[in-house]
Formats: sequence, C-alpha cells, structure tokens
Amino acid sequence: MRASKHSDMFGTNMTLREDGRLVHDMYLFQVKKPSESKGPWDYYHLRETIAADHAFQPLSKSRCPLINR
Repeated sequence: MRASKHSDMFGTNMTLREDGRLVHDMYLFQVKKPSESKGPWDYYHLRETIAADHAFQPLSKSRCPLINR
C-alpha cells in the first residue's frame, strides 16, 4: 500500500509514508457571494489544488521516533 499512490472519494494523490502519515492533495476554496451562487449547495469556488508534497511537512522533518534517518 505504501508503494503506490491512491485516489478515492476522500482524497486524491494519497500516499502512506513511513511515519504513518497519509499525505494527499489539499484544496483552497473561497466562499461565494450569495449573488454568485447558482443553486443549493453552490457555496464555494475552488481556487487552487495544493500538491501533497507541498501540503505536508517533508518526511525529513518528521519527529516520529520510528523513522530511520
């Protein structure tokens, strides 16, 4: 499972690292003005997708005692 990337309804570009952290893409949303909303549940603009390797601290900075450095 750690050797490959996974995507499902909970996240995209997911990888399980050696320290047990599940890293995945993160999203930056902006709330729409009421006048911009076109219907029910139309609340947000997706502004940016932040890649998993930029969204989480690198493995080299992990404080997990189980990591062999």
